[in-house]
Amino acid sequence: MDFLRNILLFYFLYNLMLFTSIISAKPASFQQDFKVTWADSHLKFVEGGNAIQLKLDQSSGCGFASKYKYLFGRVSMKIKLVPGDSAGTVTAFYMNSDTGTKRDELDIEFLGNRSGQPYTLQTNIYINGKGDREQRVNLWFDPSLDYHTYTISWNHYITVFFVDQVPIRVYKNHERREIPYPKSQPMGIYSTLWEADDWATRGGLEKIDWSKAPFFAYYKDFEIEGCSGALSCAAYQELTPTQARSYRWIRVNHMVYDYCADKSRFPTPPLECTAGI
Repeated sequence: MDFLRNILLFYFLYNLMLFTSIISAKPASFQQDFKVTWADSHLKFVEGGNAIQLKLDQSSGCGFASKYKYLFGRVSMKIKLVPGDSAGTVTAFYMNSDTGTKRDELDIEFLGNRSGQPYTLQTNIYINGKGDREQRVNLWFDPSLDYHTYTISWNHYITVFFVDQVPIRVYKNHERREIPYPKSQPMGIYSTLWEADDWATRGGLEKIDWSKAPFFAYYKDFEIEGCSGALSCAAYQELTPTQARSYRWIRVNHMVYDYCADKSRFPTPPLECTAGI
C-alpha cells in the first residue's frame, strides 16, 4: 500500500508540476506583462489606453519587452505600421533569450518602404547565436491602414510565423539530423521601432527621410500562451491541410527572398534547407 501511495503521489506531483509550468495570460495586459526597455518618453498609451504608440525621431527610437520568458508558446499582437514614406525604419516583434552571443531568437521585422511600394516582412531564426536564416515576403495588404495580427508559435516540433492566421514561415525540428533547433532557452517577447537605413530598405539604397518624422507604429491586443517548464503549449507537429495550402500560396505569390535559394551566400545549402523546413 505504501508503494501504491507513493506512485499515486508521484503522478499527482508530476501533473501538478506540468500544470504550474504553464503560464497563461491570454489576453495579456501591457501594464502587467510588459515593461519599457528604452526611451520611455517615446512610448505612450493611445486609443483610450487600449493601444501603445511607439515613436521614432532623430533623437531616438524605442522599445518594450515582456517581464517573463517562455520556453515554448504562442505569442501574438495586433500592429499598425508606420504609414507613408517609411523607408529606413524597422518595426520589430521578436522572441529573444537575451543570452548574448549564444542567444536564441525568432524575428519578425517590418522593413519600411517608399510610398506606394509593398511592405516587406522579414523573418529570421537564431539558434545558439547563429542566424543568417532570413526569409522575406511582401505583404498582400497595406499594414499601415489598420491593425493586423502577427503571431509567433513554437514548440518542441515546429516553429511557425503567422500573419492574420496565415502561415508565412515554417521551421521544423530536425535535430535527429544534427540540425539545430531553438528548444533549450526560454525567450522573452520584444518589440522596437528604430532607424536602420544602412540595410532596411532595398539593402540600404533608400535612406530615411527625417522631414517625414516623427514616425509612429501602434500595438494592441497582446496575447500570450506560454510555458516555463519542459513541456510545450499547443504541441502540434504539422500544419493543417488548410494552413498548408495557404503556406504554399504565400511562398509562390509573395516570397521575395529565401536564404535557402541564395547560392551567392550559400553555394552549399544549409542542412535545414535540404531537410524540408
